[in-house]
Amino acid sequence: MKDKIKSIKEPINQFIRLETSSSIILFGVTLLALILANSPLSDQFLGLWKKYITFSLPGFELSKPIYKWINDGLMAIFFFVIGLEIKREILTGELSHIKKASLPLFAAIGGMIVPAALFTVLNAGNEGGEGWGIPMAADIAFSLGILTLLGNRVPAGVKVFLMAFAIIDDLGAVLVIAFFYSTNLIWTNIFIGLGIVAFLMLLSRFNYYSKYIFFIAGVIVWILFLKSGIHATIAGVLLAMTIPLRRKTNTRSFYERSKELLEEFLSECGVNEQKTVLSKKQLHSLDDLQELTENTTAPLQNLEHQLHGWVSYLIMPVFALANAGVAFSFSGDTNIALSLNLALSMIIGNVIGIFAFSWLAIKFNIAELPENVNFRQLGGVSFLGGLGFTMSLFINSLAYDNAALVDSAKMGILLGSLIAGTLGYFFIRLTTSEQK
Repeated sequence: MKDKIKSIKEPINQFIRLETSSSIILFGVTLLALILANSPLSDQFLGLWKKYITFSLPGFELSKPIYKWINDGLMAIFFFVIGLEIKREILTGELSHIKKASLPLFAAIGGMIVPAALFTVLNAGNEGGEGWGIPMAADIAFSLGILTLLGNRVPAGVKVFLMAFAIIDDLGAVLVIAFFYSTNLIWTNIFIGLGIVAFLMLLSRFNYYSKYIFFIAGVIVWILFLKSGIHATIAGVLLAMTIPLRRKTNTRSFYERSKELLEEFLSECGVNEQKTVLSKKQLHSLDDLQELTENTTAPLQNLEHQLHGWVSYLIMPVFALANAGVAFSFSGDTNIALSLNLALSMIIGNVIGIFAFSWLAIKFNIAELPENVNFRQLGGVSFLGGLGFTMSLFINSLAYDNAALVDSAKMGILLGSLIAGTLGYFFIRLTTSEQK
C-alpha cells in the first residue's frame, strides 16, 4: 500500500517542485518588467517588444512584432503542454473518474461563470466590456508556489484539488479563446488544419508516432491557424490531443533487452576500458538503447516531461517580461474603473464562484471533499483561484487593441493577483495548523 501511495505522490511532488521554483523566477521577471517599464529605460524596454521580425520565403511571408511572436509562437508551446496535461489527466489522472473530477469541475465552472458575470455587471456602460474573459483564468505556478510557502499546513488533497481545478480552468480558457476571441475566420485554412489534425489522430489511433512527421505537420497546422483568424495557440491544444498515451515496450521487456544491450556494450570494452573512442558496435548498442528507452515511455508522457522545464523556466518568464511591463502613469488615458472592476472580479468573483459551486456540489452529493480537506481550506483555495496572472495577461492581449485599455487591464490583473494571492496565503495559514 505504501509503495502504491508513493507511486501516486512522487509525480505530483515533482510537478509541484517544478511549478514552485518556476513561480519564483516568474515573480522575479514580472518585478523586473515593472521596474524597467517605470524607469528611464521605459521607452527602450517597451519599444523593444514592438520591433518587427520577418521570415520570408518565395510566395510566403510572416512579419510580426516580437511580442506577437512570443504570444502566438512560444505560447503555442505553452498551450501544447496544457493540452498534454489535460489529455493525461482525463485518461489516467484526477479527471479520469467522475467522482474525482466532480469537485474541481464544479469549482472551475463557478470560477469562470461568476467572475465573468460580475465583471460584466460592474463594468456595464464603461469601456472594455470585451475583457470579460480576463478574470476567469487561474495561474497554477503562483498558486502552487504559495501553497508550498505554507509547508506542512497544506494537506496533499488541497494541492491535488488545485492542480485538477487549474487544468479544467485552463481548458475553459482555451474554449473561451477559441469561440469568443477569434475573429475574421478563414474557413479554408481551418478545415485544412483540422484535416491534418484528424490525420495525426488516425495515426495515434493505430499507436503510430513519429516525431519528425508530427513536427512538420505541427508547424503547418500552426501556420494555417495563424492565418485563419483562430488564435494560433489553439493549434497547440489540438495537436496535443493527437499524441498517443500508449507504450510500445513494457517494463519487463525493457529490463531484459536493456541488459542484453549493456552486456553487448561492455563486451566490446576489452582490456582497455578507458579508451576514448567507442566501437561501431558500442555506438549501435547505445542507439538501440536510446530507441528502447523512448519506446518504453509513452510519447505524451515523454513530451510533457521534456517540455515542462522549457515552458516553466523559459517560455513563461519571457512571456511575462514582454507582457507584464506597464508604466504607472495614471494619465488621462488610464481607465481606473476598468482596472478596479477586473481586480474585484478576480478576487470576489472567484471566491464566491469557486466556493459556492463546490459547496453546492458537495451538499447535493454530486462531489465530495478530498481526504483531510475542510471547507476553510477550500475557502483559501478559492482565493488562490483569483490569482490569474499568465492566462489573464494572455486573454488581455486578445481582448483589447487599444493600448490604454491593455495597460489599464494589466494594472487590474497585477493588483487582483497580488491581493488574491496574499489573502489566500493568510486565510489558509490562519485556519490550518502544522501537519505531522
